[in-house]
Amino acid sequence: MELHPLSDGFFGLDGGAMFGIIPRVLWQRANPPDGNNRIRLALRPLLVLTPADRVLIDTGIGRKYGPDFDRMYNVDDSDDLEKSLARHGLAPRDITAVVLTHLHFDHAGGATRLDAHGHAVPRFPNARHVVQRDEWHDATHPNRRTRGSYRPDDFLPLEAAGLLELVDGDTDLLPGIRLVRTGGHTRGHQIVLVEHEGGTAVFWADLVPTSTHVNVPYIMGYDLEPLVTMEKKEELLGRAAREEWTCCFEHDPDLALGVIRSDGARYRVEPLTGKGEDR
Repeated sequence: MELHPLSDGFFGLDGGAMFGIIPRVLWQRANPPDGNNRIRLALRPLLVLTPADRVLIDTGIGRKYGPDFDRMYNVDDSDDLEKSLARHGLAPRDITAVVLTHLHFDHAGGATRLDAHGHAVPRFPNARHVVQRDEWHDATHPNRRTRGSYRPDDFLPLEAAGLLELVDGDTDLLPGIRLVRTGGHTRGHQIVLVEHEGGTAVFWADLVPTSTHVNVPYIMGYDLEPLVTMEKKEELLGRAAREEWTCCFEHDPDLALGVIRSDGARYRVEPLTGKGEDR
């Protein structure tokens, strides 16, 4: 297998929301905010290549929603997912499976594009799109708190085109690629483990969105089940450190890949370089 972090550019979210109860004086050291209190975040899907399949994990934010949206979220579109795929010799039609860790707009927005008539259509027409069933239910039945994070044009066209595949709980997507439902951030949030030749890589998605979030209490204010997030982090970060997993950080603006180390009291991230990350 080959793993390649891709790029769909950068965007910004409120730093306080990204770090929950953690005081700004602590999180701003590694994540300096702008004048609107937004911190810079990467949009970094992961490409997994096997002899038979080309798997994309998350799709970035996409480019459907116009200048007002881009200003609000400080979208930096100097790079995008299609350019990133092209650097690896691939086009959207070459992708055979898309795993959506959850359906928030910064993870699923790139799953669709606008056609010549301004209608949202699937960007990856030959791929099955794999989502946890509970995530699909909650995205299609949002409440007042969650409505702003789910945009129907990101995912309803997948169902209409017959490209949607719903799973329940932990699932083997392909040999060596396992989906692990964590909950926490959303009820149906999932991460992805890739196992090959005795090693493991993990795509943390929004369980551990940046390397700063390896501190267990650093939990986003966006999380719907923060205590579930904490329990899963305690369980999985310990495994990641013991087994030296290669960690893929979807939103860290500077670090695509790292290994988690522990001194017994806290975790830190040792960067991995030279691994072909796009940004």
